[in-house]
This record gives sequence, C-alpha cells and structure tokens, in this order.
Amino acid sequence: MEVFIPMNIKEIKRIAEICEGKTDAKGFLICEVKSPVSGNIVLQAYASDNMGNVATVHRDVWIVDKEQVWFELSDSDRIDILPEKKRYELGEKAKLQVRMPFREATALITVEREGILDTYIKKISGKNPTVEIPIKSNYAPNVFISVFCIRGRVSDIKPTATVDLGKPAFKLGYAEIKVGWSANELKVNVSTDKNIYRVRQKVYAKIKVTKKDGSPLPEKGEVTVAVVDEGLLELMPNKSWRLLDSMMGRRANQVRTSTAQMQVVGKRHFGLKALPHGGGGGKQITRELFDTLLLWKGRVLLNDKGEALVEIPLNDALTSFRIVAVAHSGVSLFGTGETSIRTTQEFMLILGLSPFVREGDKFRAGFTLRNTTENKMEFKISAFLNEEPLSEINETISAGEAKEIGWDVKVPYGVKSLIWEVIAEDKQSGNSDRLKTKQIVGTAIPVRTFQATLKQIEQPLTLELEKPKDAILERGGIRLSFNRKISDGLDGVNSFMRDYSYTCMEQKISRAIALEDKALWNKVLAEIPSYLDSDGLLKYFASMTYGSETLTSYILSISHEAGWNIPVNIRNKMIEGLKNFIEGKILRYSSLQTADLSIRKISAIEAISRYEKVSSKVLDSINIYPELLPTGTVLDWINILLRVPDIPEREKKLNSAQEIIRSRLDLRGTKLSFSNENRDRLWWLMVSGDLNAVRSILTFINMDSWKDDIPKLVNGTLARLKNGYWDTTTANAWGVLAMKKFSKKFESQSLSGDTIIKYGDAQKVIKWSNIQKGQSFNFRWASKKDKLSIEHKGEGKPWVTIQSLVAMPLKESISNVYKIKKKIIPIEQKEQQKFSIGDIVKISLEIEAQSDMTWVVVNDPIPAGATILRTGLGRDSEIISKENIKYEWLFPVFEERSFEAYRAYYDFLPKGKWTLEYIIRFNNAGVFNVPQTRVEAIYYPEMFGEIPNKTIEIMK
Repeated sequence: MEVFIPMNIKEIKRIAEICEGKTDAKGFLICEVKSPVSGNIVLQAYASDNMGNVATVHRDVWIVDKEQVWFELSDSDRIDILPEKKRYELGEKAKLQVRMPFREATALITVEREGILDTYIKKISGKNPTVEIPIKSNYAPNVFISVFCIRGRVSDIKPTATVDLGKPAFKLGYAEIKVGWSANELKVNVSTDKNIYRVRQKVYAKIKVTKKDGSPLPEKGEVTVAVVDEGLLELMPNKSWRLLDSMMGRRANQVRTSTAQMQVVGKRHFGLKALPHGGGGGKQITRELFDTLLLWKGRVLLNDKGEALVEIPLNDALTSFRIVAVAHSGVSLFGTGETSIRTTQEFMLILGLSPFVREGDKFRAGFTLRNTTENKMEFKISAFLNEEPLSEINETISAGEAKEIGWDVKVPYGVKSLIWEVIAEDKQSGNSDRLKTKQIVGTAIPVRTFQATLKQIEQPLTLELEKPKDAILERGGIRLSFNRKISDGLDGVNSFMRDYSYTCMEQKISRAIALEDKALWNKVLAEIPSYLDSDGLLKYFASMTYGSETLTSYILSISHEAGWNIPVNIRNKMIEGLKNFIEGKILRYSSLQTADLSIRKISAIEAISRYEKVSSKVLDSINIYPELLPTGTVLDWINILLRVPDIPEREKKLNSAQEIIRSRLDLRGTKLSFSNENRDRLWWLMVSGDLNAVRSILTFINMDSWKDDIPKLVNGTLARLKNGYWDTTTANAWGVLAMKKFSKKFESQSLSGDTIIKYGDAQKVIKWSNIQKGQSFNFRWASKKDKLSIEHKGEGKPWVTIQSLVAMPLKESISNVYKIKKKIIPIEQKEQQKFSIGDIVKISLEIEAQSDMTWVVVNDPIPAGATILRTGLGRDSEIISKENIKYEWLFPVFEERSFEAYRAYYDFLPKGKWTLEYIIRFNNAGVFNVPQTRVEAIYYPEMFGEIPNKTIEIMK
C-alpha cells in the first residue's frame, strides 16, 4: 500500500532550500529539484566520495495534482558497501567504505554466513566513512559483511505538520569478501623451453609446484596434466581445472535482517494520531592428426622438490595449445598453472572443409595456404580425393600473405566418406606441407527397406521382383541374408536399429541390446548416473527434471532378460525409486488424463521381481482384475505370479491369466494378432501390439502348457515384421531376445549342403560346410521384372531375409496426423533473392497435430556446411537467436544440433498448431541437397508427417 503526503508548492521549495543549504563541502549529500516532461517533480539525493565518484542513494517522486503535490516516499533503504579488495588472507584487516547519506551515524557491523560470526559497533562519519574488520580463520572461504547505519534526530531541522526531514533514519548494506585462500593454495608454474614448435615435434613441459609463499610442499604431491587446442577452449572454457575454486566453493548467506524500527522512527507519516517520533538513535607430416585433446595424464607424481617433466608429442594441427597442470598435495592444498605454446612452419595448409556433406552435393572444397616467411614464395598444390588426383594449382604468395585455394567437387553416390590429401610444395626449396582429412558423406535420398520378408527355405522358393516405379535405378536393389538360425536372421531389425537416429536413453539401451553391441552398452552405462533423478528414476534425457517409472521399469527388465548387468549401486537406486513409486512415496503422473496408475505399478513390480524377492503385500494397494487389463499388463501379471510364490490362490490366478491371453490370441492365417489390439496400444507407456507379441514368446517359452504353441507364436510374430522390423525400438529389442531364446531351445537341427540363388542372369551358391553363421548377397535392380529363385540341397532349413532396398525421392507432402509448413526467413542477407556465405536465416516450422501424442520428434535436416546457432558455444550469435526465436508456448525437452539436422523432442504434444524456429548460418558455397523434414510419434510411428525440401544454392 502506497502512502502519500500532500504538500503545496511553497513547501516543496522550502524542502529544496533546506537540502541545498545543508550540503557538505565535499558533496556527501546533494539534493536537487528536477522537472521531467511528465510534470512530476523529482527530489534526488546523491552521495560522492573524495575521488568524485557519485552514486544515487535516495530518490523521491513528487506527483503534481493541480495545486497540491503528493510525496511518494522511497522504500529503498540499502546503501553500497565497497571492500578495498575482494580477497583477504588470515591476519589482514578488511577495509570497507560505507556510502551512506548521513554526516554521522552509528554502525552495527556483523560478519555473517551460516549465522552471525562476529559483531562490532562503530561511529562513522561522512569525512571518514570506512570500517575495518580483522580477518579470522573461520571466515574462510567467504563471508558477508553487513553494515547497519543508524542516524539519530537532526536537531536543527524542525518538523512541520506534514513532513519531518530531521527524523531518525537508517540504512543497510552488504559486501562479500573471499577469505583465507592462500593457506590452501599451491603455486603451479608450467614452462617450456620455447613458445613456438613445428608440427609433430616433442615438447618437454617442466612443472614446478610450491606453496603460495614459495616454500616447498609439506609432502609429496601430484598433478593432472591436460594439453588442449585453444580453439576448443574458445568454444567453451573449462572451469573444472580451477580445482581450488571448487574446493573453496562459495557459501551463501543464511542470515536475514529485518527491523521494527519503522514503527518507532516513523519513516512514514500516519497523521495526527501517530505517536511522537523516536529519539537520538542506537549503538550497534601429412597432417592428419587433428585431435583437440593432445594429451591427458591423470596422475603425474612430483619429486621431492615439487617438480615433474612431462613429454608432449605434438600432432599436425597448426594452432596454439594450452598446457594445464592441476596440482594437489595432502588433503588441503590445491592449485592450477598453465602456459601456451604455438605450432607453426614456414608455410602451412589450413583446413576449410565442412565435416559433413551429402551425396550429389556440389560444393567448393576450400583450403587456405599461408606464407609465414618474409619472402615471396611460389607453390605447386596438388590434391587427391579418394586417391584420385585433382587438377594441379600454381600460386604465388607474398610474404605474410594467405590465399584461399580449392576445387569444385560433386559428391559421388555410394561412398561413405571423402578422403582428402592435399600437398603444397615450394618450387624453390622443394619443401612441402601435406594435409590429410576426411568428410563424412550422408544421403539426401536415403536407401530404405521398401518391403521385406523372413522365410525358412523348406521347398524351392520363387518370387517375381520389380523395382518400384519412382525408385532410382542406380541405388538400392535386392539384399538376401542367409542364416542357420532365426536369431541370426533378423537383418531387417539389425538394419533398422543400426540406422536409427534418435537418441533418448531408451533408444540407446534398445539399440545396444538389439545389436548385441557391448561397446555401446558400456558407453550408455557410463552415462546413466547423469540420467538418474533425485528419486532414483531414469530420465529420457539428462536435461529433464524428473525421471520416469515406465522407463526405469523397462531398462531394469530388458537388461535382466538380456543378461547384461547394470552396476549394483545404480541398479539399487533404480529399484528403490520404483518401490517408493509403488508405495506412493513419490508421485509420477501419467502423460495423458487416463487411469493407468495400476498398469504402471504392475510393470514396476514385475521389474523388481526379476532382481529380488517380492512379498505379496506389495500388491495390497492395487486392485487387479486381469480380464480388464491390457494384454501387456496381463503378461506382467503372469510374470509376477511366476516369481512371487506367496500370492493367495496363485495357481488359480496363473491359470486364469493364461486363459485370458489364449482368448485374446488370433492366429488365423500366418499373422499373430490380439482381439483387443486397439485398446492394447498404450503408446504413452511405450507399448504396442508388436511388443506384446514378442513378449508373449518370452513369457510362455518355458511353460510346458505352451510348448506346442510357441512355434505358432514365433511364426505369427515374424509375420508382424513390416519392412523387416517391428514397429518400435522397444519391440525390436525384446524381439531379438525372444528369437535368441527360441533358437536356443528349438533350433538344434544341423545345416549342411548347398543353397543356390538365382536372380536374372546372376547366380550365387552358399556352401554351408565352409561358413559358420551365414552369408549375405546384394543384387542390383534389374531393368525390368525378373525372377528370384532360392533352393536348398542338403540337410536342414536355412532362414533367409529378403529385403527390397530403394531410394525413392519424396515428391509430395505426406500427412498422417501431422501437417508441416516450412519457411526460410532471412535475418542477415548480403544480397536479396539469393543466399551467400555468411548469411543468417531463420527456419520456421508450423506444425499441426490432429491428436494428442507423447514423445514426438521433429527432424529437420540442414544444408551441408551450415551451422545451427544458439549452441551455447563461444562466439555463437546468441543475441541474434534470442531476438528471432519463438516456440509459441510449446518447448522441447531436448534439442539436438548436429552438422546434419536440427532435432527437437517433445514429451507431450497436444492437438493443435504450434511453431518451432531455429537459426542457421551458411558457411560453404555450393548446391546442397536436403532430405525431407519429418515429424514422428516415436512410439506410434504410423503417426507422422513429411515434406520434401528443395535444393539450396549458396553463393560465395
């Protein structure tokens, strides 16, 4: 509530005269009257020090209303406290200047942090507004100095009926200082014999560590040495090297100051009924080695003198390197030292290629040749692209000059990378600089599986095959993969999972298990701690706030089924998190407004039961009616019944649950389906019909009552493969495990003899006696319809995966739930109507969803060589991005910015329209192909939208 005091114009002038009349000769308090455009009158008070520095300490606004003026009193009672320096050591005295608007005051000085450490009372004046505090050991690593200034009544300024300028007053200020670092600080000196080296030379860095005062270490210490390209540090400085800063981490002030003096002093005027004002105040070579991390040594021991010598082999980068030594000794001494070196030579080639291009791109492959000498030089420059020579270039470069050279290149089809080798030779001396590098090649029109089938060769097989009408003849074809067992024959699944591009925690785990990639599994395990939330539940992305009980249950279950261990400490946290969720100690709400809490709890209990004994009491909070549950949850319930023996009437409930599954199974024809499949698709819980099918095999494969049905379940589940794979990443991971388990139990028949394959005029023969697992063949598309025939002569029945691989350009937009509109809006453009190197544009995607959906990803490719801005790295155009980006109320939970594409992941997208925008900068000249933009529901991939993208030409 604002309180105003009415005054007339004469009173205002009198107040201004009083203030100006009491101004100190040094200018410690000056009042002046201003008349702003608004018609209000401003009374502003300043404080200045002897150096002439001026700061506003008080500002009151007088609001003119006809003949009267209303005086709005200021609520600001804070003043500036300025320490003489920011850091003090033990035994010193901290000197602080108090910028108060009083001639004299009594100051209550407190040293604060977790509480009040010390208190002092001191008289201060405008002539010497300073306080001194002795520094004590318990002040480390930082403290807050509070100065509470109280001024008594000024006797020579008489109060009036409406205003009292001489009344008592107070001001409060804070200052923070760092304390006592020297006692814990090591002085680390890193030196080299020179500052400039040639590439691939060896550098010997001498490290000397002493205490801050130069005295030797009290005990032997050690250092960690890192040598990093300074270009990388330009993008993002490494603060983790500052070990002492972390050990002496700042502590917050936990003291809060409040006062009731306003009621005594009468800061505001409450009228005639107010009590009398208070009294007199209180008392208180070929250069191809370009790694940015040149060296990392986690532990280098120091000798008795605190010294160490480290050998650093330089690579081929012509740049500057930062040599950093992080030292510690004992439990309380820490320090960091660093130096920089530079690599150079008389002349040098500097890389100018983008790390990524696409098939069919036409671009200028640029390199820079620099002459660092004081003489003019003539060069012969030659280049090899994938070992094929390019045209030779001759250049004359003046002393200290650099020139850009390059070749116009079209990226060929069917290659995975472009390997460059460029040689610049000085014609006079014969000396040369050689540079070797590689560009990754992507596809603008990817080869996809158009159709696929998995069959067991029991009888000779004949198929008529024809290339799809719009497919590119030179790309794709027929791929045949033959295997002894079904578990080895899931080539379509392997291809899908190997090429899968999305990267949440579930997808990383699923890919590792489906591909049986232990290296990827170990890499993901190393990341898992950063994905755990405070409750022990796993998050889909590390940047999210809360973890998911559904994801945690899935990863515990599938890792157990695969026999791949999660570290015990992490696994126990995940299990504890699920227990707390089941007991209601932590809450996780469903992504949709649906009654699925029991479903999620049953899934969590099933996961826990794989690792430890579960009591039937854990089910007390859940009402289980199996006939009403979706099929996936019934499978969870069956697994719980198999593992928890003390459930009342367990056998009866187990038989009843099996009968429910049998009643829902539909094996008419060759494809397995479920009678209530539409209701079984719980996409927000990562559940689909394909997932239920493969999990049925794993659930029943060891049950005698299902022994005769398992081959039918397997054949029906294989018939659900579409384009060679099941619908979701979770279904493919479970499917691989199911087929491995089936092969181990049922496929024991030996395989021998020959398998003969004919397609058109081509013929291949597989001699099973010569191979252990399987063999694959690729056939180019025939120009017209042709026959494929496969016949096995010998014992056993081999499995074959037949894939129709096509590269088919997208000509029109496809909309199935999602509609996409894309705009390219110039922000900074050199020339109108065309794009040039350095132009900055905004990509705007307007997306319309026709249904609510969880876990939706937007994948928008960018031209090769372009850079997505707002990455948070150094020298990024953060200001441009902030001013030009809008999300329109929907924000992704995770964003990927790569050289290929911009991807945004949404954990939930409601029905309606929204706009997604991001900024890119064009860096390379050329004509670039851009694949289609796609919006897709990850766990319901039939719901998607795609639009084709035009070729983009960028001028020099």
